[in-house]
Amino acid sequence: MSLKRSQASTRSSSGSGGDSGNKLGRQEFYDELKKHAQSGQVFTPVDVSMAIGANEAAVSRALLGLTAEGYLEKVDTGKYRSTPFLEVPQAEFIKALARASKTDSTRQRDLSEIARLKQNNDVMRAKLLGAIAERDHFLAALKQHGIDPGPVPAPVALPPVQSTAPAELSAVDGSTPAESSG
Repeated sequence: MSLKRSQASTRSSSGSGGDSGNKLGRQEFYDELKKHAQSGQVFTPVDVSMAIGANEAAVSRALLGLTAEGYLEKVDTGKYRSTPFLEVPQAEFIKALARASKTDSTRQRDLSEIARLKQNNDVMRAKLLGAIAERDHFLAALKQHGIDPGPVPAPVALPPVQSTAPAELSAVDGSTPAESSG
């Protein structure tokens, strides 16, 4: 049992918790992000960790947190762009890094899922607008040639969902609701 405790205390002291900003070397991290922002190039956590000599996992967590805070842009899986970072003063960066290091993985996962759903929503909206434009084009072509397109088709009505309420159960066995309850 003491072995487990010593391993647990070693893990928590080498930590990924609230002091991951201190482990990074905030000044070096800030300077590296500013350099990437000025060049506009896409970078990975490995690039940053190699440049500043920090733990890749800590850099990756910090980049995810800063992305969730809106200071970085996630381009692809594991690739970032720091152009929104151009005008960020160092004091604001330190506060954002502190907030980002407190963001738990569940929240980060939720934020990335929200971003994915928003992107999917934009794609579906574009497809819908394209379908509407195509419909309008064909309706205009029909009207131009004097063809009546007819009434707008009604949406297909879905059959009602069957529930297991007593009224439906009595209809199955042939008794009335009063008979089946007594």
